[in-house]
Amino acid sequence: MRKATINFTVTLDENNLPEVIEWKASDSQDGGKSKAIMLAMWEEKEQNTVRIDLWTRTMPVEEMKRFFHQNLLTMSDTFQRSTGEDKMAGDMRDFCAYFAEKMGLVDPT
Repeated sequence: MRKATINFTVTLDENNLPEVIEWKASDSQDGGKSKAIMLAMWEEKEQNTVRIDLWTRTMPVEEMKRFFHQNLLTMSDTFQRSTGEDKMAGDMRDFCAYFAEKMGLVDPT
């Protein structure tokens, strides 16, 4: 059995707020710094989601809006692939389009 790791290193300021978020994957040359991270894990025993949401002060609000929009779209795709729920995934994408319009991420024309 093969194992792989993804490591996150978070540098905190004096108030324990993230200043720098760095990541590295053992199976890839990818890695680097990030302004935000959203990590969700399923906790089987409690049947509950455990989340880690971090962002740095240097993450502009406009980038955070795009970050959320792209995560919502990705979640729609993952939901469709993992459950086969095509209709609901389409409804989720419709919400993503609504979100993008309301957040000014797309030209309304």
